[in-house]
Amino acid sequence: MSIKPPPGKLAIIVGGGPAPGINSVIGAATIRACLSKVPVLGVLDGYKHLMRGDKTKVVPLGIQDVSRIHFRGGSHLGISRANPTRVPGGVEASVRALRELDVTMVVSIGGDGTCFLATELSRVSDGELRVVHVPKTIDNDIALPREEFTFGFQTARHVGVSIVENLMVDAKTTGRWYFAVAMGHNAGHLALGIGKAAGATLTLIGEEFLEKGKKVGLDRIVDTLVGAMIKRLTSGKPHGIALLAEGLVDVLDDRDLEACGGLFRDEQGHVAISDVDIGTIVRDRVRLRLKELGVQLTVVSKNLGYELRCADPIPFDMEYARDLGHSAARFVIEGGSGAVVTMHADKFRAIPFADMLTPDGRTRIRLVDLGSDRYRIAWSYMVRLKREDFEDEAVLGDLARTANLSPTEFRDRFLPVTEREPRMLPLYSTLNATS
Repeated sequence: MSIKPPPGKLAIIVGGGPAPGINSVIGAATIRACLSKVPVLGVLDGYKHLMRGDKTKVVPLGIQDVSRIHFRGGSHLGISRANPTRVPGGVEASVRALRELDVTMVVSIGGDGTCFLATELSRVSDGELRVVHVPKTIDNDIALPREEFTFGFQTARHVGVSIVENLMVDAKTTGRWYFAVAMGHNAGHLALGIGKAAGATLTLIGEEFLEKGKKVGLDRIVDTLVGAMIKRLTSGKPHGIALLAEGLVDVLDDRDLEACGGLFRDEQGHVAISDVDIGTIVRDRVRLRLKELGVQLTVVSKNLGYELRCADPIPFDMEYARDLGHSAARFVIEGGSGAVVTMHADKFRAIPFADMLTPDGRTRIRLVDLGSDRYRIAWSYMVRLKREDFEDEAVLGDLARTANLSPTEFRDRFLPVTEREPRMLPLYSTLNATS
């Protein structure tokens, strides 16, 4: 049974930062709408112009315009972080502009901020606009079910692993340490995914240091890294690579950031994470700690940032994003609205906006689950100080000598970094639990 398309046009809007697969969504959504005889408008530069009431920055999209764009990174329509929810009357102006363009359906593409904006479009239009959101972010931090990824994450990890692989060869060749910082404003999925796949020496994510909402001192992060470097040096290796999640800024005590001259706030008073050079801050403090100990190691920081966001999508993201774009367009054309689209067990699933929001109305964030086997396995392969190192007197003595400390001094200094060591559970116990 064919469904008669509704009157009006379908608008496609991309907000936030770039992620591989955006063009796959745009292309598939456009093709699906055109096949249903629904006119499509591509809104240029996100909400930058709409929120000002400017209706001129749109382009009609047809099948010939988008039939091959899914191979490419970036955004065929451009992108911006302009957010109407932060400007008085911005959402209302956007709804008005869309109405005057004869738009009745919106496919929103973006991360958690754009997801919240999509809910506001739906609310302010009072149902006049059918709105569906396609979750996009290399951070993988939108609160989808655990087994589902946001599109763009797998490509960003793939490119990140390739870069880290080269850095690992350079580190071994030149005898130095690299601190590679991966994007992830709220969660450490990307840093952990790159570090685990590449076999990095260790990975530090903000979730590891979160405890009952308390901030952590910079010294704890520094000691964790220095302890790992000493352990590796004790085994005869003066080189290594540590992945640092950008979101470590979120868990650091503001006083430490201010002391380093690295604390910047936006107009709302929030810490501007993208302006905090966490790699340089940690690198400089680690260098100082090593100098205090009389340990000679070379440390270099490297940001894995913008080169990940506009990479051509790998086949996984290409196919996944096309499925999402097709499903999003079909969903609103057939009468759906007010939902985030995803693919669950190879089947389309619409998650109501209400299920994506916190009680205070913000978009839910998905953090790395420290109790998962995925994280425990990653941690077990890391070279870092562990409780067992302090239980073997011979091992402790070797570590202390490398650090030019007595065993007691070494224990007092570095034992605290093992406080949150995950407990490895025996896997055989799962046999009876599932049988």
